[in-house]
Amino acid sequence: MDKIIEFSKHVQFTFGDSVLEIIYLIASILFILGLKKLSHPDSAKRGNIWAAAGMIIAIIGTLLLHRQDGHKIGNLGYIFAAILLGTVLGLIIARRVKMTKMPELVSFFNGMGGAAAALISVMEFPHINKELIAEHGLLNWQALVIFLGLVIGSVSFAGSMIAFGKLDGKIKDIRSKVLRVINIILLLVIIAVIAYIMTRGQVDPQTLEPYVYILLGISLVYGVLFVMPIGGADMPVVISLLNSFTGVAAAMGGFLYNNLVMLTGGILVGSAGTILTVLMCNAMNRSLFNVIIGAFGGGGAAGESEQGSIKEISITDASILLSYSQKVMVVPGYGLAVAQAQHLAHELDKLLEDKGVEVKYAIHPVAGRMPGHMNVLLAEADVPYEKLLESDEANGEMENVDVVVVIGANDVVNPAAEEDPSSPIYGMPIVKVLKAKNIIVMKRGMGKGYAAIENNLFYNDKTRMLFGNAKDSLQKIVTEVKSL
Repeated sequence: MDKIIEFSKHVQFTFGDSVLEIIYLIASILFILGLKKLSHPDSAKRGNIWAAAGMIIAIIGTLLLHRQDGHKIGNLGYIFAAILLGTVLGLIIARRVKMTKMPELVSFFNGMGGAAAALISVMEFPHINKELIAEHGLLNWQALVIFLGLVIGSVSFAGSMIAFGKLDGKIKDIRSKVLRVINIILLLVIIAVIAYIMTRGQVDPQTLEPYVYILLGISLVYGVLFVMPIGGADMPVVISLLNSFTGVAAAMGGFLYNNLVMLTGGILVGSAGTILTVLMCNAMNRSLFNVIIGAFGGGGAAGESEQGSIKEISITDASILLSYSQKVMVVPGYGLAVAQAQHLAHELDKLLEDKGVEVKYAIHPVAGRMPGHMNVLLAEADVPYEKLLESDEANGEMENVDVVVVIGANDVVNPAAEEDPSSPIYGMPIVKVLKAKNIIVMKRGMGKGYAAIENNLFYNDKTRMLFGNAKDSLQKIVTEVKSL
């Protein structure tokens, strides 16, 4: 009878384990399909839903079917309470956040992922497999995975919080050669501490826990100082890079728990973030090394002297010029997001198209404060994806454009990137609005962009400035165009 009961338990365990593996496979497929759908605005919402569904079934499957040494997961009440609390908080935050604060939200959530990965490593270090320690000491794959997860997760968390502060305007850049030397020293210390712990031989991991907390502290400090010197114009790249760090840290947790869905999710996030980082660096004609050492943005002598005089344009003249053009190109920037004027921009382009004017949008890869910021903003206003041109494609059409309307963009249209070798943004590809016949720039004032340098485009003979809140200006132009 005992053998029958034991056999029955074995069958139940094996069956549950097989079902869990199938659930993980389905969840992984949903992650991959969801990521694929995120590549196009028309399917991005479905992609989010599919990926979220994959995560939900993976979590539920793990809680109900996972076994550790033949035992089910305990404390389910506390776990579900924590999940519910996190869900409610996340829902409230996501619903209340403004589009202009979306980059900060992405940084914050990304930092939470890094913190979770780091905490997993801290909690699991004392529980390294005793058989591995007996055979290899602490110089084994499990210890290595724990330390990688700890360091990368900590750097991602601390760096993301600093990025959050910079995007919110509460933390300023600290640009110093001394800081770069300190960062190198901290990195070497991190490697040295890991090497010291892993070469202690066959010892009880609990006796080395103080060193793990030291490693955690140093990694957090390094994460802060890692992002501090990076200039404002590079923040979209930094966000993407930190996102890839969080993915790699999560993948370490997948290795640690032999959890395929956690591993798959981490690899997808890590690889996607890395690819996006490389693409953005290429779009800015920058190496990742130059981004990391913080040699971009945050000031510079270039373009500090005003050249020429400012020429303004009235609402009426701007409306007439736009209405009687054949082709108009809109270049959106962070100012459009701040003013929440994307819906009015789309209303204007529909009015112009009714008058026979061709309207398109030139999207620079780093316009805004995070990768794809302008795409998300305009998709929210239901601007057709076909109207959105990447900067290279838009530049190819610019000579045939009658009027370029720059709404809140600055650095991404700054000719200093092509004309002034002393400029901090020299070499960065820009939207070449100077090729167009006429330029209208909508700005609140003559403030500098995120790279904190002067923009001589504003003094060009082709340029006319339309000062004021973008939303108010567009509303007046819409009203005027309707009356023509």
